[in-house]
Amino acid sequence: MTEAEGIVGEFKSLKRSSDADLLAMQVGDFYEFFDEDAEIVGEELDLKTSKKSSGGTKYPMAGVPVAELTPYLKALVERGYRVAVANQRETESGHVREIERVATPGTLLETSDADARYVAAIVDDGGAASRGDDTYGLAFADVTTGRFYVTGVDGDDPRESALTELYRFDPVEVLPGPSVREDDELVGTIRDRTGATPTLFDAEAFAPGAAERALTEQFGAETVDSVGVETDAAIRAAGAVVAYVEETGTGVLASMTRLQRYRDADHAELDATTQRNLELTETMQGDRSGSLYDTIDHTVTSPGGRLLKEWLQRPRRSRDMLERRQSSVEALAAAALAREELRETLGEAYDLERLASKATHGSADARDLLAVRDTLGLLPELEAVIDAAPQLDDSPLAEIVDAPDRDAAAELRETLDAALAEDPPSTVREGGMLTRGFDEELDEIIERHEELEEWFDTLAERERRQHGLAHVSVGRNKTDGYYIQVGKSAADDAPDHYENVKTLKNSERFVTDELEEKEREIMRLEERRGDLEYELFCELREAVADAAETLQDVGRAIAELDALASLAVHAVGNDWTRPELAEPGADVEIEQGRHPVVEQTTDFVPNDASLTDDRRFLIVTGPNMAGKSTYMRQTALIVLLAQIGSFVPARKATIGLVDGIYTRVGALDELAQGRSTFMVEMQELSKILHSATDESLVILDEVGRGTATYDGISIAWAATEYLVNEIGARTLFATHYHELTALGDHFDSVANVHVAADETDGNVTFLRTVREGPTDRSYGIHVADLAGVPDPVVDRSQDVLGRLRDDKAIDIRGSGGSGGSGGETKQVVFDVQSGQMKTASADGGEASQRDERSPGRTDAENEGRATDASDSSAALPVDEDAEAVLDHLQDLDVNETPPVELMAKVQEWQNKLND
Repeated sequence: MTEAEGIVGEFKSLKRSSDADLLAMQVGDFYEFFDEDAEIVGEELDLKTSKKSSGGTKYPMAGVPVAELTPYLKALVERGYRVAVANQRETESGHVREIERVATPGTLLETSDADARYVAAIVDDGGAASRGDDTYGLAFADVTTGRFYVTGVDGDDPRESALTELYRFDPVEVLPGPSVREDDELVGTIRDRTGATPTLFDAEAFAPGAAERALTEQFGAETVDSVGVETDAAIRAAGAVVAYVEETGTGVLASMTRLQRYRDADHAELDATTQRNLELTETMQGDRSGSLYDTIDHTVTSPGGRLLKEWLQRPRRSRDMLERRQSSVEALAAAALAREELRETLGEAYDLERLASKATHGSADARDLLAVRDTLGLLPELEAVIDAAPQLDDSPLAEIVDAPDRDAAAELRETLDAALAEDPPSTVREGGMLTRGFDEELDEIIERHEELEEWFDTLAERERRQHGLAHVSVGRNKTDGYYIQVGKSAADDAPDHYENVKTLKNSERFVTDELEEKEREIMRLEERRGDLEYELFCELREAVADAAETLQDVGRAIAELDALASLAVHAVGNDWTRPELAEPGADVEIEQGRHPVVEQTTDFVPNDASLTDDRRFLIVTGPNMAGKSTYMRQTALIVLLAQIGSFVPARKATIGLVDGIYTRVGALDELAQGRSTFMVEMQELSKILHSATDESLVILDEVGRGTATYDGISIAWAATEYLVNEIGARTLFATHYHELTALGDHFDSVANVHVAADETDGNVTFLRTVREGPTDRSYGIHVADLAGVPDPVVDRSQDVLGRLRDDKAIDIRGSGGSGGSGGETKQVVFDVQSGQMKTASADGGEASQRDERSPGRTDAENEGRATDASDSSAALPVDEDAEAVLDHLQDLDVNETPPVELMAKVQEWQNKLND
């Protein structure tokens, strides 16, 4: 077998064993790709491919230098490929190549992205959990920071709850459990909502026994019990993630020191729909710019930005925790100079969480350890800034900076400072990473090496003086090693002990026994120095890895200081105020509130919002485009901001803490999933009615608009009654069904407000001001005019609207056929009771627009029907199906029937009557 056949054959064998999409195999100083892998890499990364012959066949080949693999690996993984990396090592019998890691979207360490990169697992236990009632188990691990979260989800719609958590964490890779992977619809929905790459991992890793062993070995049985991981589904998901991270060879399990259960009673619920509707981290178009996060993010570190984003997606309910954050923000807002000094110091910090993961993985170099040293050195500086400012020193900020193990951090910093050179090389095999005084043996080697270097540096001058040679120099290269070079004109005068090794055009190269002996010695020293320095560096890196928990603690403290300072910067720059926090379920009172994002781009008109016990449900009416949606969203965002510990855009605010914020704002068709706009709307409404409590905040921006008018009003009316009578949630409900405003006269806790508009001489001005009471108009035609609808359509709309309001007949023009303008003109009026258009009779009365003489009936039958219709006392014949429907309707208690169930019954009855 030729060498080429051996290499290509070995490549194919390793590739088959890797279960990866691509294989990068080290061959000397290069990582090579062969065959189809080479073609893919060449196309994806614009690499030049060549041909390698093997067994009479030529295979495509592409390669990258060993030192340059990282950017290529990152690019391939971010395109969705799983890339195995096979490294080469030397043995007595020759080269041996083994796969050491598999880089996947969720296990990629080499990332410059500041956002977290989670690998997630989802398990469906079908409701059969032996230790709980949760249906789905979820686990999330960020290998770049060591964060590990786990939970189980239950409720009336656990599937949707699981999808919400996936949307919240936005993983880059998902491991579906055995039953989940069989559900193509669920896997497709996960991919659509998160953009994550699904990976079918070994089903055995999800087995309860194997998963529990993996989890307890990683975190300890006491930790698993203490954080409340009680369901089989959650344990199976978490155990599978641990096994996956281990199998991919990432080597970062040591950085995963904490197991956290993230879904608990201390956090307010924010489902995926609400996060999207409120545009917390991205706009409806998927852009970061224009989101709430983008607006308030003034962090100067990557960890600070990640933490602020996490706060927005997981608002708290702990009043004590939130008031501590508020006090920190207030102190930072008051101490401008100290705040800026603190932020300047924070700006020098590196991402300790990710550096800890690189150390545990074994990929951290000397520059990474310098970054650890320098960041640990900021702790005393941060403490000094806080101590020097009375406002900061008296705030919880002092406790934040003092929380990490200061002694352990200082000891590690001193060790790194004593060991590392200030300007180390970019690789760990070159030498020059460590400083003098760190290791005695290394110092001796360096000292002797320097003596030899000096001997070589002065050799030419010595030879010139001793032998009278002109044009003599000493050089070194990889081919000849050290040599003495003498010009052609003086070569004949070279002493006898000079041995010629090469003749050049203008000179001769010589060696001597002494030169060769010194060369062998310096090469031995360089080899030993490299080996020893690398060995010492690995020990140093291992010490950093062992201190991963300390690094994570310091990193979290820095992130928290950064996030709080960011909130203070925004509060000062935008005139935000500290809200008063009240107990869960208490009143929400906002005076002169503003939308935190919209106020950045417009001269905003502030408004009050009052949700008290005697007005828990506000019906919001007003013109289109007048600002109803903005008003409701700003109320929700103010409550949300208060529950992350932030100041809020208002003159004054009292916020009763909520257990969740639920929104239904518009809807888009999801036809690919078989869901129309109206179906999406109803499913969102259903989730709210099932999930909200009397401590929740509900935002409804139109309900029932996706169906016929009377159906829509009925649904909106029933939903309102259910929210008021059964749930009691604080609710803002915007609607164009002005009929609903009558509920304010019949329910003590329902009130009407409207967004005002002024109409003068036919010109409408939206005042953006919220006033008490209902509105009487929607100004839809005015909005149509603003949108550029052609003038004839707008003018005709005004005419028809005026006639409808005055109960006057309307001309139906151009009824002579499609596309034409001829034909007779009919006059019709709208009969409110029947919901039909009726033709106006010659004497001014009304007749049905439809032909009352039904086809297929005799004249006598038609006359009989006319007589029956005109005789109000005549009994109408009712068939058995209709009679059964009437009986069901008579027995139904509308007030006790949930709206969704009521809708299902109405649909059933309609189908029966249609049949």
